[in-house]
Amino acid sequence: MKTFLLIVSILLIILVLLQSGRAEGPTSIISGGSSDLFSKRKERGSELIISRITLFLGLIFFLVCLIASF
Repeated sequence: MKTFLLIVSILLIILVLLQSGRAEGPTSIISGGSSDLFSKRKERGSELIISRITLFLGLIFFLVCLIASF
């Protein structure tokens, strides 16, 4: 169980790092960026696939942690 959790967590870290950032540069990260942060932004192609896999792995990680705690 712990090995599976380790594999899922490593894959989750990799996928989160692969996602494109919403900020345009280092100055917008510090200053808070623009006001269109929560505007509707459609993901297409590989961004959509990566975000869906990240969501799926996040749910698996959560469920495995709950099961392992019992």
